[in-house]
Amino acid sequence: MEPLVEQQIRASFVNCSKGEARRLNLPRKLDELPWADLDFLGWRDPGAPDRGYLVAPSRGQLTGITLRIAPGARRNLLRSSLCSICITGHASGGVDLLVAPKAGPAGRQGNTIGTYMCADLGCSLYVRGKKKTALAQRLEESLTLEEQIARTVRNLDAFLAKVIVGAEADAAL
Repeated sequence: MEPLVEQQIRASFVNCSKGEARRLNLPRKLDELPWADLDFLGWRDPGAPDRGYLVAPSRGQLTGITLRIAPGARRNLLRSSLCSICITGHASGGVDLLVAPKAGPAGRQGNTIGTYMCADLGCSLYVRGKKKTALAQRLEESLTLEEQIARTVRNLDAFLAKVIVGAEADAAL
């Protein structure tokens, strides 16, 4: 992923107001992030642990979404879980059900889309082996690293498409 600056990140959000995008807490030290190892920028809000944010290149543009831990969702602290984006297995509590308000009128009506994701939104780093889970080792796969990265990007694109579906048609009106 190409390095991003604050203005690009804030302008990319599609499922919140411009005012909300201006007020959200960005990751500290953007210039020190491992951009070459990231397929998307994902972070949790240290001031509001139930919130997260994700910014990714998608469909030729930068797309940012706000996320929350699903209301009523409980972390499974007794067994392992699998991230739906990067297919990384995590021990107790390493995966959260995160929901994103849909973009446009559907989101303003309260409609959301959810998926199970790495709780720290570090999918890119787990796939590349730059970050380790609490499990003894990552699941062994027959896919190459490049294929695993491509799968992660496809899974994320599919999730983002569900968040923005319908909003593009509304924007054209």
